Amino acid sequence: MTTRATLIGFTAILMWSLLSLLTVASGRIPPFQLAAMTFALGGGFGAATWLFRPGAARALKQPFPVWALGVGGLFGYHALFFFALRLAPPAEAQLVNYFWPLFIVLGSALLPNHHLQPHHVIGALIALAGTVVLFFGRGGITFATAYLPGFLCAFGAAFTWAIYSVLSRRFAAVPTDAVAGFCLATAALAALFHLVFEPTQWPQTTGQWLAILVMGIGPVGAAFYVWDIGMKHGDIRILGVVSYLAPLLATACLLLAGYAEASISLGIAAALIAGGGLIAAKDLLRR
Repeated sequence: MTTRATLIGFTAILMWSLLSLLTVASGRIPPFQLAAMTFALGGGFGAATWLFRPGAARALKQPFPVWALGVGGLFGYHALFFFALRLAPPAEAQLVNYFWPLFIVLGSALLPNHHLQPHHVIGALIALAGTVVLFFGRGGITFATAYLPGFLCAFGAAFTWAIYSVLSRRFAAVPTDAVAGFCLATAALAALFHLVFEPTQWPQTTGQWLAILVMGIGPVGAAFYVWDIGMKHGDIRILGVVSYLAPLLATACLLLAGYAEASISLGIAAALIAGGGLIAAKDLLRR
């Protein structure tokens, strides 16, 4: 069961690797508006399946702590990350944000029956080094103090996502169907923030609408459902480490689509991230 749930959770990372490409393809939609649209789709598709599964909607009947964790995790992470991108250079903000896999690995040690082994930490640190190489290889990275508020938001986003992911294990009995409610609530909050902070910009082409639809189905839809399964029933330590594949695969997708160029640093990053993932997952590979 643990191995199966871990593999299911891993598919979320594969879907998130498409997020950068789909965001570029969606045009110039403001971040909170895009979040409102895609989370509404992700939550709506999840809720639509209840028509074929009588009683599934009862998953929404959860105590306040469950809703606070679910909505706080999904909306809190994205809100902080969007503000980080506004207040700091995007590359630097994303690099700081990618501390969340390491936080998940370390945070798993606080869970019952989860023993953090040296190879988990070593694998996470090697994969983090690969991510640093990936971002610095793009050039122009700077951590000027003027961008400190943005970096703090990015760090807060990383911490928020790690807390949401690790504490989901505490609520393993909560059905994954509840994630549909979290997504719809996140969509509503994102729409409110959009009205306060952003102008409205609708997609201009069929391709942009299609990119948003795919985002709502995959990276901002199904990905959260399978991640929930992985966090509640899989190996959190392994999923935390292999999450570092997301920026690498995202760069590869941009490369294949013509939005990025191949480089030596990309190859080094690939080797470090893959090596770190294999070290952390050695127990799973043995099984």
